[in-house]
Amino acid sequence: MVTVEICLEDIESAVAAQQGGANRIELCDNLTVGGTTPSIGMISQVRKQLEIELQVIIRPRGGDFCYSDLEFSVMKEDIEAAKSVGADGIVTGLLNPDGTADVQRTDVLVQVADPIPVTFHRAFDHAKDPFDTLESLVDIGVSRILSSGKAPSAIKGLLLLGQLQETARDRISIMAGGGINNENVQLIINQAQIREIHAGSSCTQRQDKKTCNQSADVIIDHQNTNNGYSQVLAKLVSQLVAAVRETKDI
Repeated sequence: MVTVEICLEDIESAVAAQQGGANRIELCDNLTVGGTTPSIGMISQVRKQLEIELQVIIRPRGGDFCYSDLEFSVMKEDIEAAKSVGADGIVTGLLNPDGTADVQRTDVLVQVADPIPVTFHRAFDHAKDPFDTLESLVDIGVSRILSSGKAPSAIKGLLLLGQLQETARDRISIMAGGGINNENVQLIINQAQIREIHAGSSCTQRQDKKTCNQSADVIIDHQNTNNGYSQVLAKLVSQLVAAVRETKDI
């Protein structure tokens, strides 16, 4: 069976993902910068609404994946906080300036997260050597790697995803992410022999309707003047899940 994970940033989207048949969600804030740690209130309330697995990203800011000692302290406390309100897993990723995985501090985070699993997110796709990085993550007990195969999308990174899956040999799970939708997911699963997929934008639709009075003269977000936002829809998740379920078992 292939696991379907939906990446999202609000509680209504979390409920919709569950209604659409997702197996798991990754809860983030600030997806416009690739995701940052959500508030403890958001994590707690989403946990109360869901029966499916809840993964929480631990990322103190956007930008690169090389963190200061102060930022690392924040990450450790955020893991403890997420665990305290029922997170089923942690998603994080740390690199050194030379492009290698920051194994030492990732190991610390794995220990802080214990007994819940840790996923190394797409910081992996910025690492210099994917195979060395994979082995390093296996050694410290990381449970899962999220990757597009070091390409703009999973469909373009199929060759490497397949090689990573073969190299992993069930020691660590390889989860494909990046541009996955109901039209390409079967190809990705079959060609790379992937057992976990991660989707986000393909399951969202922009909500532009105004729900409260807004002054045209007051602009808070200059990149989003109509205050619209993207939200996961259950019907779009259902379409993705249906495509996955129709895939030949691997």
